[in-house]
Amino acid sequence: MELRDIEIFLTLAEELHFGRTAERLHVSQARVSQAVARQERQLGVALFDRTSRRVVLTPVGRRLREDLQQVVELLQQSLDRARAAGPEGPGRPLRVGVFGQAGHELLPLVEAFRAQHPGQELEFAEVNGTDPFTPLRTGEQDAAVLWLPVAEPDLTVGPVLLTGGRVLAVAADHPLAARGSAGLEALAEEHVVDLGPDAPDYWVASMVPTHTPLGRRIPRGPAARTFHEILSLVASGRCVHPLGEIAARYTRPPGIVFLPMPDAPVLHWALVWPSQTDNPAVRALARTAGALGPLLL
Repeated sequence: MELRDIEIFLTLAEELHFGRTAERLHVSQARVSQAVARQERQLGVALFDRTSRRVVLTPVGRRLREDLQQVVELLQQSLDRARAAGPEGPGRPLRVGVFGQAGHELLPLVEAFRAQHPGQELEFAEVNGTDPFTPLRTGEQDAAVLWLPVAEPDLTVGPVLLTGGRVLAVAADHPLAARGSAGLEALAEEHVVDLGPDAPDYWVASMVPTHTPLGRRIPRGPAARTFHEILSLVASGRCVHPLGEIAARYTRPPGIVFLPMPDAPVLHWALVWPSQTDNPAVRALARTAGALGPLLL
């Protein structure tokens, strides 16, 4: 059982309502239902009795909740002890999530930060575009560089670090490839990748809109969960997909062409971190970024 599924189970066990659970965790109700169904299928036993009027834990579900709560409490205690050791202590680098090769674009920020805080290590981790916020909420990442808007009540949005345009990934033999660029209206005639239910709809739509400027629906599907899965689907001609132009700068996959999208709004990437975490190193990185200003892609 994955950590996210454990979180969904424990929240549903407390709320006993699929809608409130989805709202509290900032996921879709379908994601909650899928997680519970997967857990019950793996365990071979029902965890909840649910009707159109109510949701209650089964005896097995109650026992599992008690056991998992102990596990989560122990995990939280371990994380608290690690934080108490001090974010600037030996062996405790500041972990920042980024997309793909974005770390290369952030080298001026990294150099400035290390010059100001020579005892603080900084390392980058990969952000999964289908589930960008969970690593921040579990403590796996201290901060992340995410495209805006980010409107999560438990996350703080700091200074903008990067600003740049967008590209459309298409197969090399796709008719759009010969045009040299692609407008948003062209997406109504294509399919874009479905990124799944874990990321909020508003956040996904800010990169991959649901409708063109003229109001035409942009079809979604097939589904993918990783950047490489997206590229595979595009290369096979099954779909096209909008991306930040940084993807075209560092990625040259065979069989794919990246087309500029001149009418797409500019993307702004900001430093984001958990609001409840009082991490001096994150605040220091935010101050350095604010003084340096946005870097243009």
